[in-house]
Formats: sequence, structure tokens, C-alpha cells
Amino acid sequence: MDPRQNLLPSKHDLPRLVAVITVASFVAWICNLFFVHPPTIPFCHSNLHYPHDLFASDSCVPCPSNGECIDGNLQCLQGYRKHGNLCVEDGEISQLAQNIVERAESHICNEFAQFSCYGTGSIWVQEDEFWNHFEPMANAGFDNALYNYTKQRAVETIGKLLETRLNAHGMKEFKCPDFLAEHYKPYACRIHQWITQNILLLLPICVTLVGCTTLFLKVRQKRRVSRRVEELYDQVCEILEENALMSKSVNSECESWVVASRLRDHLLLPRERKDPLLWKKVEELVQEDSRVDIYPKLVKGESRVVWEWQVEGSLSASKMKKKTNASKTMVNEGMALNHQRHPTKKEEPKEPLL
Repeated sequence: MDPRQNLLPSKHDLPRLVAVITVASFVAWICNLFFVHPPTIPFCHSNLHYPHDLFASDSCVPCPSNGECIDGNLQCLQGYRKHGNLCVEDGEISQLAQNIVERAESHICNEFAQFSCYGTGSIWVQEDEFWNHFEPMANAGFDNALYNYTKQRAVETIGKLLETRLNAHGMKEFKCPDFLAEHYKPYACRIHQWITQNILLLLPICVTLVGCTTLFLKVRQKRRVSRRVEELYDQVCEILEENALMSKSVNSECESWVVASRLRDHLLLPRERKDPLLWKKVEELVQEDSRVDIYPKLVKGESRVVWEWQVEGSLSASKMKKKTNASKTMVNEGMALNHQRHPTKKEEPKEPLL
């Protein structure tokens, strides 16, 4: 038998051989992944100044920003923490610094807003004044190094956000910008300051509005009084005319005249009696009416001014119109009723004569 034939697997053993090789490869990959660590590449030195050291970057990892690399090891700067091969900002410190900035901004801007509105606050606030106010809160849970770094970060941010200056003693002071202080003023203060700044524009507008409103109310009052005077005048004429007609009827004990003061108290409402101008205008219309006589008369021992209707047998235009309309209505209703009782008969068509 040829020995080369024993080296090659048969057709039946070939699938088994492929399965064994696959399992062995998978086990070798798992062992290499979990148990065999690749050699770590060191970090390049932070002080890489010389040209011949630049070629060393092929065999080392460049030192990231905000980090310091010594002897191949990475050391992140204060306020940053290591994340893989990078140095990322510490979120807890950043959040604390942001809280300090917000509280400092609120304190300084409220001081400026109080001074601007009521004159009780301060325009410039010293750094130590507000920092001592927030120091217990800022130092909670931190060592001195982190606390100092957080303070430094907060002061830098506040310096960019607010206005700064050095006072006569060389101490730093902060002031809230005008546009930012507007958000901290009460609404009443904002409205008052806006009115004060625009008084020259608002004054003519207010005067014009008051004048137009007063003129409108006067015109409206005048028209209302005019309508009421005409209404009272028509009522006076109707009463005088009816009284004159009733006095001329048989067995009538009614006088043909009417006392003007009694007629006034009868027609005017209680609130209208307080306005003497209203009835005075009614009297002027009555005096201009030629159908009414005005004369003094002794009534129950007192001299009174009486009004008397002098047109005998006449009716006012309004009464004549009402009576005419009533008559037409009665005639139309009578004709309709008569038509319903006696409907017209239709004539039957006659046959044509041949």
C-alpha cells in the first residue's frame, strides 16, 4: 500500500476533520482574547523637544491635551480624569463651578437691580463679599486642591460673564451688565422705568386720548339728552291734547289746562329731576309751539303756570297716523273674513254655439 494514501483523509473523515479544525480555532481565539494581553504602548514624554526624539512617536502614544506624560504613564491635570487614552473634564467639578457661577450672577444682578429700582443695593460687589457667601456650599465634600481649582474655574467664568474692575485697594469687583440686570428687576419697576424714559412720548398720547374720550362722552350725552327732550315734548303734547278733548266732552269735570310743574313731575324720572337743564329745554320747545298757550293761573290759592292746548278738535300727527293704520287694518280684516264666508264660484265653461 502506498503510504501517501494514508496521509490523506478519506471522503468520510473529511467533515470530521473540518469540524475539529473549526473548534480548535475558536478555542484559540477565545483564549487569546481573554487571557493573552497585548503589549501596551507607552505614552510619549510630554517634554518632547528634540528632533531625534520625534521618531520615537512611532513606538509611543502622543500625550493627550490636559494631561502630563512621564516615563510612559499618563497623569491628567487637575479637574480632568482619565478616560482611555484621553483626559476628559470632570463633570462633577464642572457642575459645581456652574452652580457657583449661577448663584453669584443672581446675587450680583439682584444687588444692581435693587439699586436701580429702589436705591438699596450695590452696583459693584467685591469678590470676597459674594465668595464668602458661597464658600461653605462650594467646599462641601471636596479636598482643598479640588476646592481651589473649582473656585478658580468659577471666578474665570464670572469674569467673562460680568463686568470687572479693581477698586482703590486693588481688590477685584464685579458688576452685572445692564442688559442682564433687566431680567432681575420686578415687573412694577420695569414699567415705572419705561414710563419715566418715554414720558415725553406718552404725555401727548395720554392727553389726546383723554381729550378724545371726553369729547366722545360729551357728544354722546348731548345726543342722549336731545332724544330724551324730544320724547318728553311729544308726551307733553299728547297729554295736553287729550286733556283738552276730554274737557270738552259732555258731563266732563276735567279742566282744559294742566299745571306745568305737575306735568314735569309726572313725566320725569326721579334721577332726571336733578337735572334742571332737561326740563328747561322741554319748556323752550313748548313755548315755541303755537298750539299751546302758557299763562299764570290761581290754583288752590297759589299762582301756577299752566299749559293749555288751543287747537279745537285737532289730533296730533302721531294719533292720526295710528288711527289711519288701525282703520286700514280693520277694513282688510273685514274683507278677508267676508271672502272666507262667501267664496267666489268658478263659472263652468259653456259649450260653443254652432
